[in-house]
Amino acid sequence: MARAEEEGARKPGMTRRSVLGAGAAMALAGSGALRSVPAGPKAEWRNRQPGMAYRRLGRTGMMISEVISGGDPIKLDNYQHLELALERGLNYLDMAPAYNDGDTERAYGKLLAAAPGRRDKVFLTTKISDFSEQVERMYRDIFKELPTEKQEAIRKRARELREQRAVDKPGYYLTYFPGQPNQFEGSYLRAAMMPDYAHRVEGSPALGRFMAESLEGSLKRVGTDHFDVVMCPHGANTPDELQCPEILAGFERLKGQGKVRFLGVTSHNDPAGVLRAATRAGHYDVVMMAYNVINGAYLEDAIRQAAAKDVGVIGMKVAHAVATHHQSLQPIPQWRIDKVERIVPGDMKPPVKAYLWALQNPRISAVISNLWNAEFVRENLSVAGKRVTLRPA
Repeated sequence: MARAEEEGARKPGMTRRSVLGAGAAMALAGSGALRSVPAGPKAEWRNRQPGMAYRRLGRTGMMISEVISGGDPIKLDNYQHLELALERGLNYLDMAPAYNDGDTERAYGKLLAAAPGRRDKVFLTTKISDFSEQVERMYRDIFKELPTEKQEAIRKRARELREQRAVDKPGYYLTYFPGQPNQFEGSYLRAAMMPDYAHRVEGSPALGRFMAESLEGSLKRVGTDHFDVVMCPHGANTPDELQCPEILAGFERLKGQGKVRFLGVTSHNDPAGVLRAATRAGHYDVVMMAYNVINGAYLEDAIRQAAAKDVGVIGMKVAHAVATHHQSLQPIPQWRIDKVERIVPGDMKPPVKAYLWALQNPRISAVISNLWNAEFVRENLSVAGKRVTLRPA
């Protein structure tokens, strides 16, 4: 049996959902050198291939490829190029019900079904899309019934919270997709209402049912019986959103049913605040957050705190700081491109340099990359294992 197959195989008596104990508790660097990993659960290896570098995803123990596959480009007519990514050692597939109206999950399902035993050679993550939107609708229903004076007081408090936290500060906040700036309004209305109305919303059993129904739909579209990580909320805009008790309660129920293993959260807006909140909460195992050469300095302290608690951190929107497929956000400001060109040495495209920049931080487990085709696979996976000396900005 090949080494990659040995590392992904289950021992007799272990279920597919069991945490694998195979492999040493070390991260494989692309150069062949080994970097030590903090003490914790035994390393769980899948699809370990020469030439790829792997890092431990915090206390999950999962040894994930330094570059992982994002869901945006993956559709039923565009997924076969991921065969090349798997051949090169990529072992983590990210998805969500919201991506391409569920077709991203269906496409990943076809990829997994194309080879026997492939599900056990990769880590799968999905998200509870629209969870925060469900909560915000419940708050808005309450808001509509309030007297005008109370409504105005809540709006004022929402504006004050947003200003105090400086979440719109240039350099910290970047727009990665159309409609993103509009997300703040509902999220801060919720935050302003929580002191008085959280008892009517945050513990609602309807939220737990929403989580269960969302995950069940994802399981069916992918054709698997479990996910390794479930992210909830999908795109938290404020730290307050992580206080919802139904997230942990719903996760524990799903975990008890063997349908999920670890809990995570993602964030584009106020990623440092969300990361700190997830670290303090204690039950979040993974945080996937916007982290790039533009906003990175604002996140370093929160990343250090997360590492101290062994929370796994994945950088997303890493290349979006210097490139985007959204027509309405083009062209990217030239100063951003110039910055990554100054900092990262070598003859590479700016998005590739952006990934390389992020991976110089040893506290980041991986960068998530949009792999649109085979060319993107070859270029973006080429940064795995590379170490460079970054230059002053």
